[in-house]
This record gives sequence, structure tokens and C-alpha cells, in this order.
Amino acid sequence: MKQLFLMLCCLSTAIPAFSQTYNLKGKIISTTTQEPIVGAIVLLQSQKDSTRKLHTTAGPDGDFNLTLPAGNYTLQTRALNYTTYSRAIVVQNNTDLGKIGLADNVKQLSTVQIQGEKSTLELKTDKKVFNVGKDILSRGGNANDILNNVPAVNVDIQGNVSLRDNQNVRILINGKPSMQTQNNGLSQIPAANIEKIEVITNPSSAYEAQGSAGIINIILKKNASLGFNASLQAGLSSPRNNSINLNASYKTQRLNLFANVGYRDQSVLFAEEIIRINKNPYNQLRQANRSDLNNDNVNAYIGTDIYINEQNTLTASYYRTKRRNKDTNDFLYHYFNEHGTEDSTISRFERYREPQIFNELELNYTRTYKQPGRKWTTYVQYDFWNDDENQDIRQSHTLAGSNQVSIITRDIESSKDIYLQSDYRLPLKSGQLEMGIRGQWRAIRSEYSAVQNGKLLDDNNNKLFYDENIYAAYTQYSKKWQQLDAQLGLRSELSGIHISDREQTTNKRKQYIDLFPTLHLQYGFKNDWTLQASYSRRINRPKFWQLNTFSGLSDQRFLQRGNPNIDPMYTNAVELALLKKTGKLSVNPGIYYQYTTNYFGAVIEPQGDGNFVRTWANMGNEHRYGFDMATTYNPYSWWRLSWDINWYSYSQRGEYAGKTYTADNSTWFTTVRSSMRFPKILNIDGSVTYRGRRQEVQVTVSEQYRANIGFSKDLLGDRMSLSFSINNIFNSNIYEQEMDIADYSLYSRIQQKGVVYTGNVVYRLNRKKGQTDRMPVEK
Repeated sequence: MKQLFLMLCCLSTAIPAFSQTYNLKGKIISTTTQEPIVGAIVLLQSQKDSTRKLHTTAGPDGDFNLTLPAGNYTLQTRALNYTTYSRAIVVQNNTDLGKIGLADNVKQLSTVQIQGEKSTLELKTDKKVFNVGKDILSRGGNANDILNNVPAVNVDIQGNVSLRDNQNVRILINGKPSMQTQNNGLSQIPAANIEKIEVITNPSSAYEAQGSAGIINIILKKNASLGFNASLQAGLSSPRNNSINLNASYKTQRLNLFANVGYRDQSVLFAEEIIRINKNPYNQLRQANRSDLNNDNVNAYIGTDIYINEQNTLTASYYRTKRRNKDTNDFLYHYFNEHGTEDSTISRFERYREPQIFNELELNYTRTYKQPGRKWTTYVQYDFWNDDENQDIRQSHTLAGSNQVSIITRDIESSKDIYLQSDYRLPLKSGQLEMGIRGQWRAIRSEYSAVQNGKLLDDNNNKLFYDENIYAAYTQYSKKWQQLDAQLGLRSELSGIHISDREQTTNKRKQYIDLFPTLHLQYGFKNDWTLQASYSRRINRPKFWQLNTFSGLSDQRFLQRGNPNIDPMYTNAVELALLKKTGKLSVNPGIYYQYTTNYFGAVIEPQGDGNFVRTWANMGNEHRYGFDMATTYNPYSWWRLSWDINWYSYSQRGEYAGKTYTADNSTWFTTVRSSMRFPKILNIDGSVTYRGRRQEVQVTVSEQYRANIGFSKDLLGDRMSLSFSINNIFNSNIYEQEMDIADYSLYSRIQQKGVVYTGNVVYRLNRKKGQTDRMPVEK
């Protein structure tokens, strides 16, 4: 680390001291999308002396800036997946080259000319970008299916999202928070509505500090082509997962109207086996569960861009989804005594109904200026949703004289969330200044009750009130010295939380103010190598379901219960990464270290009656360090290979309820992906993912693997696409864990049943496959 510091100090002072120098600047953009190309390489070579070369990379807005003496030069710019641009220039004074457009790469295959397309995975200087439109495997699926195909991201069998095996990740939609990302709401977003996924492992101060593992940003589609454009997508799947989606837009010079409307009908089967052993005195419970989860949902995303003039744009949008969950769960409990003889059996059947409605209104204003790069954006967003969870449980016992037990529960939840944010960016002669403010106001209510055999259960009859207000302000300054880019930022967040209930068993107020500094450095070497170093301090506040003390009574022998007393955890993160781009190969190796204080996690507590409760608690500190590498390789113009690997080790130390908890473990996971494109014949995608065995504070989770393959064919001049995919090829979507403590041991195995076969068709009206969707306005 000392050597790295000395190197960066030397680089920052190594500015050429020519007797007469001038400033040369410009902006690198894509000719197809008109968007900046971050990290594009800019090379200047003197025509008089070929050994004299200057080199830099394009910044976050595609801008570059060089200081050089007068003379004749050859300018060359290049970036992965784009053609190289070259021209001769004469520098006699300060020069602004304006916008330099790079065209998509064009490859020649036999006698067929193929327009190069964006790769499924793009490695950028500040993030990894997964382009959904090129992903065959997730067509006809939802956001969770897409995330499972993104390197370093995993969605487990229960819908929990993790980044680098860390579930403390912040998920945004269009660069903004949304309640749609909570309570497995991502499964309601059709894959057809998603343009791309951005993964940011060490965000700058411009992003909210929530999420110690980093940020995943889901970008929804919005078409940018003039006139009327539409696409219709329909899919059939076995097990049942049928969908239909319409994406339409109408654009003029002054107005852009867009809409995405979809419907999905889905069924998922789960089988679970649980073995619980009480060691003293010895007895055993063997449990077999079967769940049939059925849901259908209708969603709509509509809006408009109003181009007031060249410098002012107003965007308004509305998102709504309505979902109905209709589930059945069968539980069968076999009890064995100390002699290994079965002495009783309990049968439990549950009917679960949950209607949900989610709404989101957004208004966004963008102001640009004649000065390039200067920009002001302000948005206000209002989310409101409610759901009504209903359980009807019937339980019977084989013992003579035992009566049937009837349990009916209801949990009515609602939330109102308001977000207000304003950001300003000002280019300066010596760099760039950014600043912004943000406010968030949230109110969640959860009223629950339970009735057993017609009698109200007092311990499960209450109403929880949760109010959260967060106020934030940030500023950051960026500067470029030849090949070195530096960005220093500071964010402050004031948090106020109030948790109470109707029965006055809980009444807690928490208020705290925190500072979150960030530092990002980037140095561009010759031969296309880029070195990145970054630091950030982040926070992870508990989610509502981790605080809510009631989560249903489906399985009273293993209850889930939140803890309103848990406090936020804080993480200091450091990363060092290299990025190598050539014509055929991109390599992005990196190392990272995270130190977390006040760490909170799941704790399984045995009860006196032999049952268990899973809750959440602050336990202490965590050290986590690791190595990851993302690689893409194009051996031929028609074949792309990608390999993502992550190895990490962690140490957890803490105490809860008088007990000491420790965990030390090293593990790894990897994904290999192959994409083949045979023009006018067939496209083939395949992937294999493996996750190693890992030890957590109390449980050991077994290794996991999955494999998927997909095929697609374009017809009618690319106006129609047919695809067929096979997911979970080996029926290996299994989550298996073990716990062994002094007096108890617990083993569980849950499996999502069946190989998934999906057929999908897309028809495009007035647009072709290669036409690009413009992104919604994002922060």
C-alpha cells in the first residue's frame, strides 16, 4: 500500500513542463446512442517525433482534457466494442474538438456483414453493466431471473439478493429508491421491461450511503426513436410462468410518450425436508413440507418526456402493479422418541391469500446549459402500496382424543414514501464540482391479528408503526491530471426513526447523523491498462421485515420474528482494481477489503418446547476481504466467452444474549458464460454457476450449482425473434443448511422443483432489433 501511495503521488506531480503549452479537450460519445463512452482511451502522437505520446481516458461524462505543446499530432480514440477513430490535428492554441463519435464495431463473417452489438456484459471504469436485451436466458422471466445471470449477483431460493455473497446491497430502479425492491417485489417486474443492470461495488458520495455491499441499479426501458414504435412479447413456460408484455412509444421533437404494460401468471413448487434433534433428552422431529405458490400480476409503466426547449426537459411517469398470491402449504411432522420409535404425527395445511397493490408517481426536471457538462436535475417521487396477508391453517394430530386446531391470521400492511432530490454539476477550469440534497419520508403500518379455534391470541394482536426520515447533502470534486483522475467526496445523512405499537410494548426513537467520505482514483497506463483505487464509508439500516415482530404462523415450530431493537451497521470499504481492454480481451481483476462495525445478522434461538425462532440481532464486528475477476474474450467475431470468479474470506466476532458468536470462513463462487451468434441461423447462450460451501455464524450452507441454456432466432428482417430456454437444467436449485450447537442440531433442505422450459416470441412494429431504447432520466 505504501508503494501504491508513493506511485500515485509521483504520478500527480508528473505533469509535463513545456515552455509553451495549450489545452486540448473533447467528448467521446457513441454514434448510435449519443451517450458518453466512459473510459474511452485517447492517444496523441507527435507527427514530428513518434516517441512523444500523450495518453488519457474519458471521464464519467465522456470528457477528456490534455495539456500539450504546439505542433502537429495524430489523434486516436478507441473503446471496447467500438471502432477506432483517428484523425490528424494541429494545435496552435487552446482547442475544443467537441463531440467525437465512435461507431459500433463492425465485423466481417464470410460474406455476411454483421452490425456489432453491445456485449451482454460491459466492463466500465466505475461499474459493470449487464445489457438485458442480449440475454436469451432471462427472456420471459422477471427481474430476479435477470439478476441471477449478472456476475457477482445472486438471488437465492427465497428471493434474497446478494452482491459478492453479501445481502446488504442497495437496489435502485432508474437510479432511485423504490419500495418495489422490497418483499420480493422484484419478481413482479417483467424482464421485458428492463434495459440493463448496473453493478456499483464502491459508490461515490453522489449515491445514498445505504447498502454496505454496494448498489445494483435496474434501468427500465423507454424508446428514443422518432414516430410510433412498439414491440409485443409473449411467453409460455413449464412449470407455469406465462406472460405477455407490450412496449410502445410515440416521439416527436417536443414530446415522447411511452408505455409498458404486462401480465404474468406463475406457479412455483417447493419441497422441503427438515430434521431437528434435541440431544438432551434425545428426541427427533422429521418434517416434510410442500408448497405450491401461485400468483398473477398486472403491471403498467406509463409516462412522457416534454422537451420544453433545448435546455429544459420535464418527465412524468406512473408505475402500478397489482398482484394476487394464492398459495397452499402442506406440513407433515413425524415425532420420534429416544428409542427411535415414531410416537405421533401432526398434519398441517395452510391456504394463503395476499392481494397487493403498488403505485409509484414520479416527476423529474432536467436543466442543461450552454456550458458543456453543466447540469441541474430535480425529482420528486411518491410511492404508496398496501397488501393484505391472510392465512387459514388447519392442524390435526394422530393421538387419540386430539382435536383439530384452526388458526386464522391477517396482516394488513401499507406504506407511504416520499423522495425529493436535487443535484447540480458545474465544470470548472481545473475540474468538476458536484453537489446535491435529498430528503426521504417513510411511514409503514402493519396491523396483525390471529384467532385460534375462535379465540383471539393476545400475543399476536397488535399494530406496528414505523416512521423513518432521512435528510442528506453531499459535495464532490473531480480533477484530471493527464492520465490520473481523482474524485473526492463527502456525504452527510441525518436519520430519524420512530418505532411503536398499539399495545405500547415498543416505543423507540433513534436519531443519528453520520459523515460518509469517498475517494476514487484512476490512472490510465499505456497498452490499455487502467488502475482504479477507491474508498467509501457506508451504512446498512435494518429493513422493515427485520424489525417487524409478526411474520405469520405458517410453521409454529420454526417462527420468523423481527427485532425492533437492532441498530444500523457501518462499513469502511477499500478496493483496488485493474481494467485491461484490447480488441478481443477484457480483464478486470480486483481486490477488496470491508470492515463492518455493529454487524447484525440472523440468529436461530431454540425454545424450551423444542421449537426454534429465527430473529435478527447486532452481534459485533466483521472483517471481509476478497479477490474477484471479470473476464470477457472474443476468440472469433461470432463467439463471446465470459468468466467471473470471486473468492473471499471473512471473520465475524460478537455477542448476543450472553452468548458468543464467531465465524471464520473462506469460500468462492464462479460463473462461466458462452454466447454464440450465427447470423441468419441461430443464437445460443449458456451459463454454469457454482457457489462453494460456506460457514455462517450458526449454520453451514452446502455448495450450490445451476446451469442454463437458451436459443434464439430472428425472422422477418429482425422484426420478430423466437427464443427457447432451459433453466435449472439439472434440477439443482437446492438450498441446504446445517446447524449443530450444544443441545440441538438442525438440518434443512429446500428445493425448487422442476426444470424450467420457456418459449418466447417478440414482434417489433416500426423498429428493428438493433434500435436502442433511451434510458429514463436517472440520477
